This record gives sequence, structure tokens and C-alpha cells, in this order.
Amino acid sequence: MSLYQQWENLIESRGTKEEYNKFIQEYLQKEKAVYEQILANHTQTVSGTCSELAQKFGMSNAEFAGFIDGINTSLTEEINLEELNEDTLVTLNIDYEKLYWNMLDAQAEWLYTIPAWDNILTEERRKEIKKEYNQSKIVVKPKKVGRNEPCPCGSGLKYKKCCGK
Repeated sequence: MSLYQQWENLIESRGTKEEYNKFIQEYLQKEKAVYEQILANHTQTVSGTCSELAQKFGMSNAEFAGFIDGINTSLTEEINLEELNEDTLVTLNIDYEKLYWNMLDAQAEWLYTIPAWDNILTEERRKEIKKEYNQSKIVVKPKKVGRNEPCPCGSGLKYKKCCGK
């Protein structure tokens, strides 16, 4: 069984909602600590086997697989989670702008407000990324064509006589 499957089983094995919430809160604290370490040492590449990195960051192997699942889309090369085991060599080449964007998307304020971001992205750049993120979430509805207006296909006919039939 892969570490990622163990991670999924670990989450699903929580019987009550209270147990699940407690588990998630404990995990999120560990995740924040890992991000603080990674961001503080952003010039160093995080590399090693899954079990070495899990031990380094104070997580179980399955929890570290969950961490990799969360950061995977922010890596320059994604990791195949289904093949992840204790001896898999993992290198986290992080695209920090994409990571910041993904933290905004996850609404993880406890992560994108970590003070270590000041040394990686300028405050102006973080504001630009947040603005781009907010603009990407705005729904723009196309202008509705009136039935007596010229058809947008360019035929020269009224919409009701052309594409509006």
C-alpha cells in the first residue's frame, strides 16, 4: 500500500466528526511548521527519502504523503502520489509564486501570512498575485444579444433571422 493510500485511510478512519476535526487541526499545525521551515530556508532544496523528510519535519510517513499531496501542484515537477513509499526519493523544487497562489486558493490564511514570505516575495509581488487571484475568480457574463440587433456571426442579418432561430 502506498503512503498516499495510507494517508487517505488515516483520514477516513476517523469515526466521529470531533475525532476528524481534532486530527485535521493537529495535522494543520504540523503542516504550518513544515512550511515555516521550508520558507525560512527557501534557498535550500528539500530532498531525501520520504521517511527521512517525514522524520526531519516531525511527521509520520503517511502525514508527509498528505503534505506532498497539498504542495504537489506547486512543484515544478509533480510527484506521482500512487507510487510514493518510504524509500521514494523526493525533491521539492517549489515554484514559490505558484505556492502563494495555491495558498490563496485554499483560503489558508495561516499559511500565506507566514512572516517568512517577506524574504521570498516582496509585499508588492504578493499584492499583485492576490489581485490576479481575485480577478481570476470574477465571473464575466457575455453581453446578451438582442433579437433585433445584428447577428454576431457577421452575416448582416438580424439575430432573430439568423443564429437566433
